[in-house]
Formats: sequence, structure tokens, C-alpha cells
Amino acid sequence: MNIIGIETILPGDQSPLPEIVFVRVYTDSGVVGHGETYYTPRAVSEYIHEFLAPRLLAHGGCSPEALWEHGYRSAARFGGRGLEMRALSAVDVAVWDACALAEGVPLHVMLGGPTRDRLATYNTCAGPSYGKSWRVGSTPVGRGMYEDYESFLHRPGELAVELVEQGFAGMKIWPFDRMARVPGATSIDPSDLRAGVEVFEKIRSAVGSDIEIMAEGHGLWSVGAAKTIAHALEAVRPAWIEDLILADDPAALRELKQSTTIPLLASEYLITRFEYAPIIDQQAADIIMIDPTWCGGITESRRIVGLADAKQLPVTFHDCTGPFTLLAGIHLSFSSPNALYQEVVRAYLHSVYAEFVDELQPLHQGEYHLPTRAGIGAALQADIVNRPGVEVRLTGRR
Repeated sequence: MNIIGIETILPGDQSPLPEIVFVRVYTDSGVVGHGETYYTPRAVSEYIHEFLAPRLLAHGGCSPEALWEHGYRSAARFGGRGLEMRALSAVDVAVWDACALAEGVPLHVMLGGPTRDRLATYNTCAGPSYGKSWRVGSTPVGRGMYEDYESFLHRPGELAVELVEQGFAGMKIWPFDRMARVPGATSIDPSDLRAGVEVFEKIRSAVGSDIEIMAEGHGLWSVGAAKTIAHALEAVRPAWIEDLILADDPAALRELKQSTTIPLLASEYLITRFEYAPIIDQQAADIIMIDPTWCGGITESRRIVGLADAKQLPVTFHDCTGPFTLLAGIHLSFSSPNALYQEVVRAYLHSVYAEFVDELQPLHQGEYHLPTRAGIGAALQADIVNRPGVEVRLTGRR
């Protein structure tokens, strides 16, 4: 089987996910694989068609490892570790999907087979327009089902009770973000610190230890401010602190990790095993987060999982960006013995993602069961290319 065409689909500015770019890989056997990545969709699409697709089509075959290596080495010579890796990630996921479809098996079988039959999830407490609102730099709130951002700020106890009833293992919140006056803020006002901690306390008061609480920071703080926040949170026992600082300095992460009793998670902001390796080797994190459509695709995700497992570190998979990212994480989680959770945004599951794909892996009381559909488990809806504002571009042929 050979790939014969690579297509990008941009849903457009009025889409619920305006920053996503979907990728379809066409093969000479008629199998079509799906992938995606998030942020700067037009730039990613242009890179795919100008640079990546011609090289991969000329290389030939449909081996994910071989195509990944060719795509990586073609870009790495000029420092291609950002947009270039997101583009390669999307294509890589689509190639893996095509290979699994060609074999008629679920993707996790291609990845070595399941290591469990149930997978726990946690809910990232955002609303249905989370992606669109981050794009324009406004408050991440939407209007529709499951306005969890407003809920965790204004009624955190009620939200926690609801999530426990729905079976979620955890909930991720970020009450300190609005207190960071500038990125890399060097201090936090004591009254702001108190207000942020109170959100966690109200959750603990409502449900005790029936749900884990993940503390997200979106990389907005300095090491000193992050230490202050972590120290204040220790009494409410979060499952982890995530991106209180940017994860680009292993020494700074290690300093923060050693300053607190709360486990530290190193984040999906990292790209390729070459950025994860120093953090893992230097024991600068307790948990590793991976985004399959940012870090280098399924091919590179497996390598990062292996690095973490060699140091007895658990991994968890990121998603608040797209349905194929979520599905890739689910299959990787089932095939990774050291996987803890799959992240979900329940508002996306019930509204946004269903607008794009023909099927979504169902949740069963906050857990995923072993996928049974061949391939990654979904395809784009047939009418997507005919929707207003959608941009479609193909290199090669269908």
C-alpha cells in the first residue's frame, strides 16, 4: 500500500474549532486515513502542501515509522520543531489510521494490543467555545451545554458533585490564570492567591476525595510565584500541578518539583522525544503529558511513552483540540501500560466534536471501554467539504 495524496481541510473562522486543520491521507488501496492538528491552520496547511506532502509522496510506501523519519529529517535540518512537527503529527496519525484500516483492526491492536479494558478520564472544565475564545484572547467561556469554566469559578462544589455522579476520575481547573497580570508573572497578590485556593477548598468540602483535582497554570508564572501557589495548594491535595511555569527548562521544573509535595506534571507543550528526554532523565517531573497531534504523532508518542516507562513515570494524554487527537490518545492509552488518564472536555464530547466526525467513542460513567471499530475509530462527516467557509486542498490524488 502506498500513499498517493495528502489533503488538508480547514473548517473556517465560523467553525466551533477555527484553529484546527484536518488531514486525510489517500492510498492506492482505496483506504483513507484521518488526522489533525491545532493552531495556525493556514500555515500548517501551506507547509504540508509546499514542503511535506511532496517529499512524503516521493518517498512512497505507507510505513508510519519510515515516513515519520523522512518527514522529520527533511525539516530538522533547518530547525523545524514547531509548526513543522504539528504538520507531521497530523499526517502521521492519518497514516497510522490508514494502516489499521487496511488490516481491519482497531488502532490499539497495531500499537501492540491492549494493556487494559477500561480507561479513566478527567474533565477539563471548559465550555463549548473554549478553543475559539483562546484564539481571540478573551475569557474562555461559551454559550451552550456544560459551561464548566463558569461553573468551576462560581459554583465549584456543585460542579464537582455533578462530575462525580457522571463517573469522572478527576477535574482540571485554572482559577489562578486570571490573576496573572502578564505572562511569566513574578508574584501573586495574597488576596488573589486566597481566592484561587478557595475554589479548590469548595470542591473538597463538597465531595471530599471522591474526585481528583488537577491544577492547571498554562505556563503563566515564574518559578517563585509557582512555588507560592503550589505551597498554598498542598493542603487541598491536588493530583498534580501542571504548567505553573513553562516546561522549557528542566532545571526550573526540577526546582519547582523539589519545593512541593504535590506531583508535578510536564506538559503537552513539549515537542518530540528530544524535548521530553532531558526532563525525564533529570527527574524534573512526576507525570508526563503527551499530545499526539503536537509532539510528533503516534510514532513519536510511543517513543515518549517508552522513555517515561523506563523511568517508571506514568503518562497521560492531552486533548482539548480535536476528535482525532482524542481518539489517538485513547488508542495510545489502551496500548501503554503506564497510562493514567485520557483528558476530555465534556462540552466538546456533547457538542463540538459531533459536528465533525461520524462517530465518537462513547463514555461509560467516566470511562472508555476498549475500542472495537477498525482504525482510529472515526471519519470526517461526508458533507464537511461542502460547508460554508471550508477550505480544501490536495497534493497528489484521491
